[in-house]
Amino acid sequence: MPTLIQGGRLVLSDGPVVGDLYIDQGKIAALGGDLSHLEADRVIDARGKLIFPGFIDAHTHFEMNAGLPNETADNFATGTRAALAGGTTVIVDFATQDRGDTLARALDTWHSRADGRCACHYAFHMAITEWNESVRREMADMTAAGVTSYKVYLAYDALRLGDRAVYEILEEAKAQGALVSAHCENGDLVSAGVARQKALGHLTPAAHPVSRPAGVEGEAVERFLTLGEEAGAPVYVVHLSTARGLEAARRARQRGQEVYLETCPQYLLLNEDKYQLPGFESAKYVCSPPLRSQGDSAALWQALAAGEIDVMSTDHCSFDFDGPKQLGREDFSAIPNGMPGVETRPVLLYTYGVAAGRLTLTQFVHLLAEEPAKLFGMYPRKGVLAVGSDADIVIWDPAWTGTISAATQLQNVDYSPFEGFPVAGRADTVLLLGETAVEGGRVVDSGLGRYVSRGPSLGTRRL
Repeated sequence: MPTLIQGGRLVLSDGPVVGDLYIDQGKIAALGGDLSHLEADRVIDARGKLIFPGFIDAHTHFEMNAGLPNETADNFATGTRAALAGGTTVIVDFATQDRGDTLARALDTWHSRADGRCACHYAFHMAITEWNESVRREMADMTAAGVTSYKVYLAYDALRLGDRAVYEILEEAKAQGALVSAHCENGDLVSAGVARQKALGHLTPAAHPVSRPAGVEGEAVERFLTLGEEAGAPVYVVHLSTARGLEAARRARQRGQEVYLETCPQYLLLNEDKYQLPGFESAKYVCSPPLRSQGDSAALWQALAAGEIDVMSTDHCSFDFDGPKQLGREDFSAIPNGMPGVETRPVLLYTYGVAAGRLTLTQFVHLLAEEPAKLFGMYPRKGVLAVGSDADIVIWDPAWTGTISAATQLQNVDYSPFEGFPVAGRADTVLLLGETAVEGGRVVDSGLGRYVSRGPSLGTRRL
């Protein structure tokens, strides 16, 4: 039904303007100025509120390790419902190839987990864990299926690939118009660091960051960028956590490389002191890469303000504290790595970025919506308020205030790493293809999510 959103502050690509937005048949049909002359079955009064394009979380892990003792707490139903409540209208999860198996089977598995269960829209990256000519040929099939981005791991023995394989994947992805991302930690150094800490009898969570220091990320970022340079392909670094990794990216860009960077709220707002908590509490914060120093966080904030970081995602990977996290009580290396965050990403970036004066509203939209839409083949269908774009809309109440608490979150996990954080603003109303999914801050329809088949990456740093 035609819907008119009146009097809000529309946050467009080139800045905010006060005006109306008109939706018809699931699309934005008109925007700007007074549109009250258009016939509408529903009128939403948005005076005093901000109107954003729906947010995109390009890095989630739902229903991972299915059926195992270290299975994630959030499946696609709970994870996307939590995402939607925070204003995220699209998540991009990682379908992951099993070694010895095909990309097609991985994609089928992830569709079986997600189809018909998602509260917001969803898409998939493909994580490649074994490389051969058969897998190379499958990449064209992935393109046809709307999967136009890949992930490689430079760490984790069960997942990581050698440099030649990564180089060849980058070459083939370039031919497909796809984007390759990497988990950048030096796997050999991580293994050595873990072994060293255990040999010293350091078995608590405090040993986790010591086993994988900043240089482990810095070296891997440098190596991945070198592989991308030799392949002539764009590269995307996920969950950047260090100033050293940032400096490597700056050098590559100065050489003329097409480099994209992602970071996450935990690397901006939490620091390595979380690994010194009493008892086993620090296990809640075990993730890889680990939380870093205040200096690293400050460097990332500066890079965000300067437009050097392209995307803000979450790496949402939730494990119950009174559950899988306990597997590492006697050995820190057995603690499942990951933290929740898909629900709180927008409000944290708004509160500690926009409201704190570190970021503009335009930068906020670029990080959460426009840039991920461009990089991952969804623009201009998603990620922007423009005539013809999908009517995935967030009506944001900047006057609302609250406190983050596990007791009130929708994420299906028994803690929040941001417990007690005061926040300003919230997603008051969220529309998916013009239909109301969130109203008054509450999810009212969990059945509107649709699979997003994606096109080629539209990089914005091409020289």
